Amino acid sequence: MRTRTLGNDTVGTVEVGAIGLGLMTFDQSGSQPREQLLDTVRAALDAGVTLFDTADAYGPGDELGDGAQGANERLIASLLDELGVRDQVFLATKAGHVRAAGGAWALDSSPDHLRQAVDASLERLGVERIDLWQHHRPDPEVPYEEVVGSLREVAESGKVRMVGLSNANAAQIRLAHTVLGDSLVSVQNQFSPAFRTSAPEIDVCDELGLAFLPWSPLGGLGDAKALADKHPAFADLAADRGVSPQQVALAWELAQSPRVIPIPGAKRPQSVRDSAAAADLDLSPDELARLDAS
Repeated sequence: MRTRTLGNDTVGTVEVGAIGLGLMTFDQSGSQPREQLLDTVRAALDAGVTLFDTADAYGPGDELGDGAQGANERLIASLLDELGVRDQVFLATKAGHVRAAGGAWALDSSPDHLRQAVDASLERLGVERIDLWQHHRPDPEVPYEEVVGSLREVAESGKVRMVGLSNANAAQIRLAHTVLGDSLVSVQNQFSPAFRTSAPEIDVCDELGLAFLPWSPLGGLGDAKALADKHPAFADLAADRGVSPQQVALAWELAQSPRVIPIPGAKRPQSVRDSAAAADLDLSPDELARLDAS
């Protein structure tokens, strides 16, 4: 697979597959046999996918209540260990979201929580240093300047190699970059054919030399009727090129900037293989203009 770069001369750089893997949907609550998840990880690595993205708040859902906190991190660590592929994966996680009773989502970006969260993620992932540690979402109860100060403290602790933001706007990215400097390497925001309002953040990432990791990059493309009704240009171009609409969407996102690294979710080998193939799909200027206008 073609690769793209995370990092800089100060914190070091790493080449990762141009398509990553979002792990939020991985679970073992009954619908996903462990062997299926192992096969999906194998397929991802075989296809050149090396950036794996989890979060401390990802977990199976209501049936676990607040036990969902950390469940995905533990699962991913166990899958990588079982396959013996730790050294093949650049592993990213996040902090700042918490799972409350009943599986509800809440926010906590207090300095104490973030300090505790990085230590808890280190333990659950079974690593001495986290490759990429991201702040999950702005917390209206905590000034962003304070949050960024906590991120700097963690960056200086040596517990994380690189720091990222998620769900941040352009002003917040600029503020964080001013405080964190080269420790800040990425921004993870929602971006897809159905959700394009993060385009200004891609521009800021280009300007500052940060990677942009679209989450939910295939949003709106799962249902065939909705795809035909709402995104006919993607469906039509996919038919013309003999590929899936999902591949067209990911190729379109990759073409937005050389700093874009989409992280589509997948929980079956065939899904991750299809997404990975988008890294080699080159769209012409006319095709991109057609999709941009849709």
